[in-house]
Amino acid sequence: MISTDALSRIAALRAEVAAHDERYYREARPLLADFDYDRLKRELADLEAAFPAEAAALGTASPTRRVGDDRSEGFVRRKHRLAMTTLDNTYNDSELRDFHSRLAKLFGRDDLAYSVEPKIDGASISLTYENGRLVRAVTRGDGEEGDDVTDNVKTIANLPHALRSAPVASAPAEDLFSSAAPGFPELIEIRGEIFMRFEEFARINAAEQEAGREPYANPRNLAAGTLKLLDPALVATRRLEIVLYGLGASEPAHSLTSQKAWHAQLAAWGLPTLEHRRDVVGVEAALAAIRDLDAVRSGLPYATDGAVVKLDDFALQARAGYRGEGQSARKLSPRWACAYKFAPEQAETRLRAISVQVGRTGVLTPVAELEPVLVSGSTISRATLHNADEIARKDIRAGDFVTIEKAGEIIPVVVSVTLAKRAPECVPYVFPTTCPECATPVVRVEGEVAIRCPNAACPAQLVTRLDYVAGRAVLDLESLGGVVAEALVRTGVVRDVFDLFALEPEPLGALNLGTVGNPRILGVKNATKIVEAIVRAREHDLGRWLLALQIRDVGGATAQDIAAAHGTMAEVAASQLLPRLARLADVVAEMAEISPRSRVNPPKDEADRLARVARYTALAGEKAELEAHRERTPGAEKIGYEAARHTHAFFSSERGRHAVRRMAELGIAPRAARSAVAAASGALAGKTFVLTGTLPTLSRDEAKQMIEAVGGKVSGSVSAKTHYVVAGDEAGSKLDKARALGVTVLDEAGLRAMLSQPP
Repeated sequence: MISTDALSRIAALRAEVAAHDERYYREARPLLADFDYDRLKRELADLEAAFPAEAAALGTASPTRRVGDDRSEGFVRRKHRLAMTTLDNTYNDSELRDFHSRLAKLFGRDDLAYSVEPKIDGASISLTYENGRLVRAVTRGDGEEGDDVTDNVKTIANLPHALRSAPVASAPAEDLFSSAAPGFPELIEIRGEIFMRFEEFARINAAEQEAGREPYANPRNLAAGTLKLLDPALVATRRLEIVLYGLGASEPAHSLTSQKAWHAQLAAWGLPTLEHRRDVVGVEAALAAIRDLDAVRSGLPYATDGAVVKLDDFALQARAGYRGEGQSARKLSPRWACAYKFAPEQAETRLRAISVQVGRTGVLTPVAELEPVLVSGSTISRATLHNADEIARKDIRAGDFVTIEKAGEIIPVVVSVTLAKRAPECVPYVFPTTCPECATPVVRVEGEVAIRCPNAACPAQLVTRLDYVAGRAVLDLESLGGVVAEALVRTGVVRDVFDLFALEPEPLGALNLGTVGNPRILGVKNATKIVEAIVRAREHDLGRWLLALQIRDVGGATAQDIAAAHGTMAEVAASQLLPRLARLADVVAEMAEISPRSRVNPPKDEADRLARVARYTALAGEKAELEAHRERTPGAEKIGYEAARHTHAFFSSERGRHAVRRMAELGIAPRAARSAVAAASGALAGKTFVLTGTLPTLSRDEAKQMIEAVGGKVSGSVSAKTHYVVAGDEAGSKLDKARALGVTVLDEAGLRAMLSQPP
């Protein structure tokens, strides 16, 4: 490559990588897979090394010379006491051996000890504990300064807000930390990763698509995006988790000697630490540990995209130092650690056709119908195409040969098209202009990526709504979903969810679930079960009925929280709290947008700045007033801004008014299963429980409702923050972890005794 070509390519790559950095770090919605992004960045680094004069002549700072910047508007900026760096990547055994050889040459020895850790694909975070208490959580930012997301991080269930005063077994605490507070230093920065499990990722992405929003590409992006939400109540509804592994600043200085000792100390403090970490000696043992991790990671419930190899000895780490030292004030990456990245497993197959599904909110979702192919251990015959924009951007056509991989290791997606194999008959895909189910012209709402069928009476929408309502967590209408729902809609027996309450066993029993030529009759016995379930549904609590109304952004926990803060359906419909919370969301968003100190949207001139100062001050006053009202209203702190907005909008709409009217006509008057007012002063207020095993007489849901009714909180995982574990028959690892952490274990009788205590 001649120098002019190199100059042009370096400039183009810098611009391209910077654009992808913006999408990845600030927006948490990257356009490229990590592997492809890393390939671009490596090409840029190689060109800059080969043509240093040309690279320097461009003058602009290279993305290879800085840490990605995740700072965004709406958050207070905080300096890290010790800079947060990023890791250099390796992609094969040869590159890892080169990493080891450099260190072996530096230290004059080959028997170097390493810590090999799974690289969890999440969002980096730095926690600060002062005298054993969590006081601050800050994102990586630009490495020197990040966003203060403390309120959001404190919603994470498995993160203790206070350290246990427990030294590692091999050394007393006072030997490790010279501090007035025994067991931990006066101040310590602990680094880790915030992540989301596959199950939660799938749940939230399904809701995103139903709402007409672009789904997240993988759990990492969703975790990072959730961390930057301005509403901690909404963050709490998304089950984030955290794992801790890194050591930042310590005041006074620590005397820990190794990664192994540091991980032991983290566990002793009761903090969540890495699974599958290995201590090894030599590069071949490190490679063997990486292969072992690669073999088990497909069975893990969270995403890992590689392994991290670190020198175990802290003294050797200090001698190895950082890339960037001596050239700038900023440390870029440690020379004593690297990430061994796993290449994503992909497969090529033929896309036979593109079909379109219509969901319960009317969103049209395109699906790739594939010739079956094996990817990551399972046979894939269908893959999501997300939306019309995604098809156009990748130019996906029926008949194409396409590359498939599992996004987040669970959801099959089409990554790219093999253009070299495209046949002449593969023509551009034209997205339907009418609903494939009811022929209604489709619409696209401004600000949404989704294309919708606006016909609320669309048969496909009604079938999926009936399926949803029939679910166990909603109205639990036994045997109503699937082919029964399709037949009820096809025959016109049910045109609205509330029509279900007019069904009777005899006529329902005659329903034909098959075709005219091949009939399949439901039968009176099955029909009777369905009608009995519908009768029972009248008595379900308000939270379940709010779920049944299928309000945007209102899931199970949120529905119960809205119910608890109100009491009856009429009170929710006439709520003064919900519009205030919706207004609070608008105020917070506008303050971030028009901030006089905004770096993304700075004032145009002095007049604009002064106008912004006046508006910002007025909004700050309104925000304080709205937040004060929220704090005075029991249960309000649990309701997310967007859920409040959509619930208020629903009950202000004709659809909402119709639902309230029909429920009144049918005599359905649900009440909240618990009261936020009563719970605030209940017998278990502020206590966290974990349920495990099978209880003698209570189901999990019943026990959960009873605990929450008197102020308790039920978590899915055991941590140092857990107050009680309620264990039944066949209790598993949660019981073992509770005993290891010294958490009090109750049986059902013990739980009932606590529930009966006065407030």
